[in-house]
Amino acid sequence: MADIHCMYGQGFLRLAACVPRGQVADPDFAVREHLELAAEGHARDVGLMLFPELALSSYAIDDLLFQDALLDAVDGAIRRIAEASRTLFPVLVVGAPLRRSGQLYNTAVVIHRGSILGVVPKIFLPNYREFYERRHFATGAGLSGADIDVAGERVPFGPDLLFRSEGAVPFTFHVEICEDIWVPQPPSTRAAMAGAELLLNLSASNITIGKARTRRLLCASQSARCIAAYAYSAAGPGESTTDLAWDGHAAIFENGDTLGETERFPTASTLVAADIDLERLRQERMRTTTFGDCARAEVAAAAPFRTVAFALGGPAAPARLERVIERFPFVPADPSRLREECYEAYNIQVQGLAQRLAASGVGRAVIGVSGGLDSTQALMVSARAMDLLGRPRTDVLAYTLPGFATSDETKGNAWALMRALGVSAEEIDIRPAARQMLADLGHPFADGEPAYDVTFENVQAGLRTDYLFRLANRHGGLVVGTGDLSELGLGWCTYGVGDHMSHYNVNASVPKTLIQHLIRFVAASGDVTAETAAVLERVLATEISPELVPAAAGERPQSTQQVVGPYALQDFNLFYLTRYGYRPSRIAFLAEEAWGDVERGSWPVNVPAEDRRAYSREEIRHWLRLFLRRFFANQFKRSALPNGPKISSGGSLSPRGDWRAPSDAGARVWLDELDAASPTRPPD
Repeated sequence: MADIHCMYGQGFLRLAACVPRGQVADPDFAVREHLELAAEGHARDVGLMLFPELALSSYAIDDLLFQDALLDAVDGAIRRIAEASRTLFPVLVVGAPLRRSGQLYNTAVVIHRGSILGVVPKIFLPNYREFYERRHFATGAGLSGADIDVAGERVPFGPDLLFRSEGAVPFTFHVEICEDIWVPQPPSTRAAMAGAELLLNLSASNITIGKARTRRLLCASQSARCIAAYAYSAAGPGESTTDLAWDGHAAIFENGDTLGETERFPTASTLVAADIDLERLRQERMRTTTFGDCARAEVAAAAPFRTVAFALGGPAAPARLERVIERFPFVPADPSRLREECYEAYNIQVQGLAQRLAASGVGRAVIGVSGGLDSTQALMVSARAMDLLGRPRTDVLAYTLPGFATSDETKGNAWALMRALGVSAEEIDIRPAARQMLADLGHPFADGEPAYDVTFENVQAGLRTDYLFRLANRHGGLVVGTGDLSELGLGWCTYGVGDHMSHYNVNASVPKTLIQHLIRFVAASGDVTAETAAVLERVLATEISPELVPAAAGERPQSTQQVVGPYALQDFNLFYLTRYGYRPSRIAFLAEEAWGDVERGSWPVNVPAEDRRAYSREEIRHWLRLFLRRFFANQFKRSALPNGPKISSGGSLSPRGDWRAPSDAGARVWLDELDAASPTRPPD
């Protein structure tokens, strides 16, 4: 079993796309450059290395490809690389022209630990514009089940090969060559449906203006369509420039995401390495049931693949993950992506509420405004929805409902925001009604005791919601919910007649970590006045609190995050548990990679300096355990959620929008797994 302290033991594989420096028609030179890169990959714990098309001979050498002296030298080059690979960790995939049965093939040769595992021929041979491959090569189409003699070995040969590691690091890869990705039905498509998780493309691919952009589009889209990793390596320095030019473009993609690229037009050998998340790909394929439906239909209709088995164990010492894990999976660190996603999220909320208001036939939106993050965002959405419907903002009936612990600060923020947005604003003091209810219940608070238990808290939370529903009855309105995704994940809401319930909840799919950025987005959008923007900044600076328990003189007000944990960590846990179904030990491993070092990776813009902190392994495990207990214990609340729009692929706990689970499941299996396989590292 792979070491769980090593990234290979956590379902990652380091993949490299290489661009060796070349020398025209000089296999000896090519061997040296290939092996230098292979040694670098070995030192960096790379498990799989891809080299360009025909790199052992050079690509643009025309009729020199028919010369026996050169082809014999290529065969010897493969033998030398295979021999050198005995002491190397990675699998090597190199490009070479090979003879078989009187024909010449453009091939990929797969080598590992001294053995040639198999050879894959190119299928689609371009013969247009600058390409004349049919002059030299035979197509590999239809050669299923064949063998070839190369470097003194007889090995599997054909386009029907999948290479599968059955060692401590299990994975399956497929190889195609250059033009194979440019056709409407790339061979890698069917290979992915047959089980290949990594798709490799050996390419020469001369460069013309704009071609690199097309390569990225093709490879990224293929990785997304196939739910796979896709690596691409093109010829670089030293290739013949008699009539063409080469940019040495190598890149790696995963399920549509670009993980890394080489700097183009290098002058020396280079490589790009990326850590592929195999577990992510497997989870995505398992969840995307149409992928399996398509696989059953397509794979059954064609010749089966042959599987070439080999064993890749872990590296000699635990390998540290080089892939940067975003601290905030709901909040991208890239500023342009963050702006785009805030724009989309905000408008999804506005569109959802506007449609519900129009469809329901009610004239008004009724909302409780506390002066905190969630109600601030919901109020802005409500006001904007009225704008979209061409109705006055006074049709938003906003109420602040102060209770026993409401601070002057939050109450002041609520009033300032309601006035700034131009909505109808009123205040209802719930304390008299709460005292009466507590007295009716025989609660000791009614006798003057400072008994601040859950009954004391929920009487206030329930009364606020009760008032809002009755106000909606009286004024012909619709109650807009304010509770967010993070609170639903943690069960931090009062069930039924409480903040759990509304007629329509615009925040139900928005985590706490994203709401802060949505408010900043609106404040900076130019759609609000300077007065409104100033209020929003004050809201953002306020401690997150339910404000249900009075604080004694000199004490800090009630803090939500001291009870349920830092929302930054809990949103991280929520995302990876519900979106990908990762085991808790892997979530803890990823959390430590993301949060263990304050200097590692980028932070989203506008995260305050005081919030830019690291969390220890012990803190991560503590809050993850609490999250698991609360998450499972509160499923019954999520099974009865009001309507609300799903906003992100990892962000809905509605049984209609995404998440479905039994209310009586316990957390024991998940807690046991975390305890049994904790990703703690030994001391350095």
